[in-house]
Amino acid sequence: PGSYEIAKRYGQLSTSRFWDALYPGVNVDPATLFEFDGTQGPKYTAVQSGTVIARTGHVARLFMEECKEAPVRTTPGALPQRTTSPGLVTVADLSVIPREIETPHQQRNIGSILACAPILVSMSACIVCAVLGDWFCFSMILLGIVASGFSCYTIGMGTLTFKHPEPARDAPPGDGLLEGENEIVILKGPEGAVNSITRGRFYLEYASKPRYNNIGWCSILLTFQFLAQLLIVPQGTLHGQIAFLVSLAASWAYNSYLSSLDKERIQRSILVNQVLRLDPSHIHKYELGTRTSMVVFSLLLLAPANTRGLRRVLNDLLPNDTDVWTRWKDEVLSCIEKDLRADTHKFTFQFEPLAPNDTLGPCVSLLETLRGDARAAAGYYEDYRRCV
Repeated sequence: PGSYEIAKRYGQLSTSRFWDALYPGVNVDPATLFEFDGTQGPKYTAVQSGTVIARTGHVARLFMEECKEAPVRTTPGALPQRTTSPGLVTVADLSVIPREIETPHQQRNIGSILACAPILVSMSACIVCAVLGDWFCFSMILLGIVASGFSCYTIGMGTLTFKHPEPARDAPPGDGLLEGENEIVILKGPEGAVNSITRGRFYLEYASKPRYNNIGWCSILLTFQFLAQLLIVPQGTLHGQIAFLVSLAASWAYNSYLSSLDKERIQRSILVNQVLRLDPSHIHKYELGTRTSMVVFSLLLLAPANTRGLRRVLNDLLPNDTDVWTRWKDEVLSCIEKDLRADTHKFTFQFEPLAPNDTLGPCVSLLETLRGDARAAAGYYEDYRRCV
């Protein structure tokens, strides 16, 4: 079913004048055509190297979607926090650096077994037509078997690979963050592990690259099948046409099953389990009540890093620049810096007490509120430290 639409879609892979004349359109990359690549991901900011990628790629978006399904941790000992616009912070501790070129393999599932059903139905329909002496419908069912089988075999010869650039020697840790809508994903680990998410790509490699002539011939075969069915099937007998429709229905049912599979979930599983080899216990997700708490928690997770990098992230996530906000930002960074300098494993996040005649005047209450958000974030950070 849909052989002509499939032929038009596959035909755009071939890149010679002959194929462009038969199947006009933009020549696309196989990975993009089969939805292994081609979408945009969230903004990425590295704290230590200062790298900023305004739009990451397909892999970063897949990883962001994977983090959305991670369970939220409960933190019984955390301080009570106010709630305005809750936000999620996910921490991924990346310890494995993927090889520069990975070749993941998808295990066969029940779909491979179910493929026997339309094959057996089509072969049985062929035998019925031969017994009835209806060679018109027999030839069309057989042509469908050959065209679809040859096309599936040719397309299935592609090799799925994952590639990411090798980091520079002695590169600093790649700790950084992916910014989503009301969600932040903190990536912690060596540069090679992090850039596999921010700069990695899936590729679909064929031996016939760059012209993909074999895929072009598959498209011609499918187009011929589509046209021949229109002309020859009506010449058959009633029983032969019924057999043809039965084989068509079996193929349609199997195609509908394949279309119902969550291809993105399968690809996410390949990314996390085979490429990144990331254990679920290395992903921690927290829900914080305000954006200020979410940002402070993110800064604590990204430390140790130079104060300049943390300030850049802080100003990017919270662009407020009034006097009270500027002072609060200075206090937060000062508290983090003190903890980094302290030669102890004990975590302390303490603000200096306010003077009775503080210059902020009526804005003191806002400063206290922001300080409370920061303290709540520090409580969540203590829980994270206990987990790791």
